[in-house]
Amino acid sequence: MLVKSGRREQILQTLAGMLESPHAVKITTAALAAKLDVSEAALYRHFASKAQMFEGLIEFIEQTLFSFINKLTAKEKSGIKQIEGILFLLLGFSEKNPGMTRVLVGDALVNEDDRLQIRINQLHDRLEATLKQALRFAADEQEIAAGLDVAARANFLICYVIERWQQFVKSNFKRTPMEYWEIQRRE
Repeated sequence: MLVKSGRREQILQTLAGMLESPHAVKITTAALAAKLDVSEAALYRHFASKAQMFEGLIEFIEQTLFSFINKLTAKEKSGIKQIEGILFLLLGFSEKNPGMTRVLVGDALVNEDDRLQIRINQLHDRLEATLKQALRFAADEQEIAAGLDVAARANFLICYVIERWQQFVKSNFKRTPMEYWEIQRRE
């Protein structure tokens, strides 16, 4: 049985754990409640809907990623190193959190409320904007060519990250996001 404090977090952790199954199955509130050994009504005391549970996971992902990104960009004085650090963080987070990666690519959100995919798209846009900002900083510091189209390059980089996440999910977590990172980051 769940302890009173931290029930929301435990529900979200269990949901994320269930999403780590290499074989994508639709997560039902009944299955989640059974995994937690509580009634479905107990889940609904903390979340009004399953969509709210996924929103909680998305919020956790976003807070975690941007907490690290903000620390990195505040500390790192090189735009190129900021970009490398952000990419490393995004790929590493995915590798350590396969269930959350299924949320990041929308795989876990199929047949769920449309607003969840919209929320993920907004997160991707925010990550792209962060990469664009780091690229502008690198250009200002003359670490990259001044004429580089930073919007196009930021889009290329976020597409790379999302595809690495996608490959991780579609391979049933066998093809890790960090595979070939050391070679690819130098090219």
